This record gives sequence, C-alpha cells and structure tokens, in this order.
Amino acid sequence: MSTEDSLFSVAGKRALVTGGSRGIGRAIAEALVRAGAEVIITSRKRQDLDETAASLAESGSCTAIAADLASPDGVSDLVAAVERRWDRLDLLVNNAGATWGAPLQDFPVAGWDKVFDTNVRGVFLLTTGLLDLLRAAAKEDDPARVIVIGSVDGLRVPELSWDNYPYSASKAAAHMLTRHLAARLAPEHITVNAIAPGFFESRMTSFLLDDGGREDLAGIVPLGRIGRPEDLGGVTLFLASRAGAYLTGTVVTVDGGVTLAASSPSDLVRLI
Repeated sequence: MSTEDSLFSVAGKRALVTGGSRGIGRAIAEALVRAGAEVIITSRKRQDLDETAASLAESGSCTAIAADLASPDGVSDLVAAVERRWDRLDLLVNNAGATWGAPLQDFPVAGWDKVFDTNVRGVFLLTTGLLDLLRAAAKEDDPARVIVIGSVDGLRVPELSWDNYPYSASKAAAHMLTRHLAARLAPEHITVNAIAPGFFESRMTSFLLDDGGREDLAGIVPLGRIGRPEDLGGVTLFLASRAGAYLTGTVVTVDGGVTLAASSPSDLVRLI
C-alpha cells in the first residue's frame, strides 16, 4: 500500500453508524464498507435496516442492529449489543436524527422532546455508553474517532418559513457538544468532530426536492448542485483515517457554499 493509500485507509476499522439505513447515514456507511471497514448500521425500522445491510454487505462487511436512540433504554440496548459483538470500536458516527415542524405559536412540547432526545441527548448517551470500546481502540498515533452529524441549520438561521425550531437549536447544541466532548476526550486519544451537511437527498429534504425543487435549489447553491453521497463519504474517510488523526473539536461544513450566502434567506424562502 502506498503512503497516500495508507494515509486515507480505514481498512479493518470497526465502525458504528446510527441512522444508517437511508440518506446521509447510508452514504457514510457505504463509503466505509467499500473502503474495507467493518460496519454496523442502526435505525428504528427493521425492514429498511435489513435491506440496506444486505445491500451494503455485497461490497464488504455490514450488519444491522435495530435501535431507538430517542430512548435511554434503546441506547443502553444498543451499547450492550455492540459490546457482545466487538471488543473495540474505532469509529462512532452519530447520525440518527429527528425533526419536527409546526407553526411558531402552536409548536408542541412533544416536538421539542422528540428532537432533543434524539439529536442531543441520544448523541451524548451513546458516546458515553461506548467509551470503553472507544478507549480499547484508541492509540496516540491513531485515535479512536467520534463523528457527530450536525447541520448548516445549526450554523445559521434557517429559512424563515421553515418552522423547525428545535431542529436548528438541537444541531447548534450538537456542535457545541462535539467541542465539549473533544476537549474532555483528547487526553484519552479519542477525537470528536462534527460534519455539518447542507442540502443532500434524504427524507428530511424530500419536500424541497420534489416537483422541480431540485433544480431550483441547485441554482442557489454556489457550487450549482445539491450534495452527492460521495461528498459525505469522502469527508468521513478523511476524519476516520490517519489523514484526520490530528483534528478534534472541528465542525466541517459540507454544503456547496450555502453558508457563504446565508446572510439573507430570501432566495431560499421562495422555494417553500
């Protein structure tokens, strides 16, 4: 293996990707599997999960564990299941997420609870629950890695007609949690970084991409297109490999330049 190949290699690493049955999680899991990592994917829906795992396993090692990470018991069950399979964890990708939209004055408490329970508390509980396995993989020259999937909505005010208040707040919280955990775990050779995606094809963005919305949206992204699976896969491989071993506490924005033009939401509002 050449120096360049080994620098970005994740071959033989063990990775857990939450929310891995579709969208961003699937894109990340597929990149890791194709690069030679052993991958476990999780999600709540067993049928989608098993179908994705079977598909990805055609390219490498991928298995599935159903889990509901909005529940502390669900997190505990997942931790126990991973511990039964593996004695170390090289990479944890906290991708599972929830969103909720409702008018400002009618926004329900249940929406806040669901989103924060998954997007913030679930990230914290799963990361701390798996610390022993992460510590078992951690080395000074090759740290164990935690990646938190945030959002550009946690970096700038979302479009004015998107009434997803807890989602944007939770992603800002996830970015800060990333930094806090990074500072705490750096002495143990565990890095914690976040990826803040822009517009990618997923269940959460499907309402934007239907009925010609894809072309309209691509037209206001500075790079002229929405994100592709390999855009997220490449950043993940960088953060998970030796190439990214000296990064911790960072939030990597992968948005085609959307946040560069985020001072005024007027262009995006017209899409809704």
